[in-house]
Amino acid sequence: MSDKTNPAFTEAVDWDLETRLVRGGTRRSEFGETAEALFLTSGYVYESADSAEARFNGEEDGFMYSRYGNPTVQMFEDRMALLEDAETCFATASGMAAVWAALISQLKTGDHVVAARALFGSCHHILTKIFPKFGIEATLIDGTDINQWRGAVRPNTKVFFFETPSNPTLEIIDIPAVVEIAHKAGATVVVDNVFSTPILQQPIRLGADISVYSGTKHIDGQGRTLGGAVLCSNAFRKDHLEPFMRHTGGCLSPFNAWVLLKGLETLDLRVQRQCENAQRIAEFLESHDKIGRVIYPGLASHPQHALAARQMSGFGTLVSFDVKGGKEAAFKLLNGLEIVDISNNLGDTKSLITHPYTTTHRAMEEADRAALGIGQGLVRISAGIESASNLIGDLGQALDAV
Repeated sequence: MSDKTNPAFTEAVDWDLETRLVRGGTRRSEFGETAEALFLTSGYVYESADSAEARFNGEEDGFMYSRYGNPTVQMFEDRMALLEDAETCFATASGMAAVWAALISQLKTGDHVVAARALFGSCHHILTKIFPKFGIEATLIDGTDINQWRGAVRPNTKVFFFETPSNPTLEIIDIPAVVEIAHKAGATVVVDNVFSTPILQQPIRLGADISVYSGTKHIDGQGRTLGGAVLCSNAFRKDHLEPFMRHTGGCLSPFNAWVLLKGLETLDLRVQRQCENAQRIAEFLESHDKIGRVIYPGLASHPQHALAARQMSGFGTLVSFDVKGGKEAAFKLLNGLEIVDISNNLGDTKSLITHPYTTTHRAMEEADRAALGIGQGLVRISAGIESASNLIGDLGQALDAV
């Protein structure tokens, strides 16, 4: 139901990002609550049978069933859409539900997808294991090479898909350049913007058709709940997302939407602090003799540093690096940490660290991991909002034992 006819949506269009994060899309009930109301209801009643018929015919505005729409969920959707000036947003049960819905709702047997090979493990699995079961082909390329995007196009190419920065090797893809190629070929562009967050990068403003998020990560940012979001045009929502989501059920719960709304209020503050910490951690690691490659877009050594500076307003909250000595040394580092927690999650207020080879990208073929640079010594740290000095001290003492 989210669209720009909502007064709470349209009045926020002229607000700055910081204000949109706190107040965008808010609708108050007759009680005048300051915190957004939580509507824990599965269904709704109608004044008459005629009203029920009119709603189901799309002739009357109003909610019908919380799998289709809910007031709390709509507030979250409206606020998310405002962050990129998207026409609309559809909230989902998780980030992967958002990715799946954004892709499969517009594809059919015989279609072709071009995707960057540097992807989260579950996204890679969808493209290489699930799509073939439906007769959908996917070509994986080096997303940083613009010529490979151009060369992979076929007459049946329908979608370009990528994440930037990528998980976990933080490759940066030139969004406007890829968009130009895709649109010339008649394909839509779906960008997984989880690592950037809408604070640091807005794909739709850069020309992408669809921007997807895992609300579980930075948007909640406190390890409390799951959720996802698909930002898109009203036409895509009406023609593809709504028919798919209404009948498959991957909707966001009202309670989770409420938690995510509260997370959005502090998103900018948290992400800015996390970026500062990530930069300091990356600079420390780059000078350490037990660390090989350090991957962080904010370092001059990053191969797409200039592109990141042009396309993003900050360099991100994630740092990846190779520990000399492979898996054994990486495990010693992780096990020796006293402040940073071992977890496969990211974007949390607490700093988290993971070993992608054995966790998030464990299911990938060895050759695919090697092509992405995901070796047994690679470690990914998600910077939290703790003291940067304490985080660096914790990494330092753990490295001393490696």
